[in-house]
Amino acid sequence: MIRLFKSVLYGRLPIVIDRESLASRVEKVQQQIAQACARAGRDPTEVTLLPVSKTFDAEAIREMTALGFRRFGENRLQEIAQKAPELSDCDIQWVVIGHVQTNKAKEVAKYAAELQSLDRMALAEALDKRLAPLNRTLKVLIQVKTSPEDTKSGLDPSDLIPFLKEISKFPTLRVEGLMTMAILSDDENAVRQCFKQLRECRDQALAAGIEGISLNRLSMGMSGDMALAIEEGSTEVRVGTAIFGKR
Repeated sequence: MIRLFKSVLYGRLPIVIDRESLASRVEKVQQQIAQACARAGRDPTEVTLLPVSKTFDAEAIREMTALGFRRFGENRLQEIAQKAPELSDCDIQWVVIGHVQTNKAKEVAKYAAELQSLDRMALAEALDKRLAPLNRTLKVLIQVKTSPEDTKSGLDPSDLIPFLKEISKFPTLRVEGLMTMAILSDDENAVRQCFKQLRECRDQALAAGIEGISLNRLSMGMSGDMALAIEEGSTEVRVGTAIFGKR
């Protein structure tokens, strides 16, 4: 018998998922990753799959943990706060991938193992202030704006190196790489250019030799454009729809 579960509502109609299809969807995504890596002459083990569970409930995430996943991407801290108690036995690492208001630094420090959308000094300062009393550190990726769309957040590429030099003074923030969101377009060249620009930003920052900063990770690519991102050097793809279905 096919067993179904529903997503949390969050003001929307419930989304019904066939839980037996999760494994097949994950396998399909992993095959797509492997194929993109083959085209680029890369080892598939170089690319991490981050399931994005936003709008889906704790039960859906629990099913994914049965497939071996422990890291999950979420846009809203409110959702993490609601899901975390139910999943306290699953040893989950919450990865915040959405834009974070400075006044939400306390929630990030409390719940997140990683923040992939650090894009301004005010947020870095607020995070450091909240993390220090907890005697903990936070993995962070710096979000760079490579798309011309006003709806996309991130540092201007020209500001990245000065920002990295300044951020290195915060011992609570472990900078591990960069993140970007490509333009939403059917023009593959335009999408590819966004990913290429992030890789070039990383290379320029590495050449600057900033002490205490690691830039080994490039988080770029989602369900619709992950193949292009991998071909341009992505080390992590953030995949929601291709795994959980449409929201």
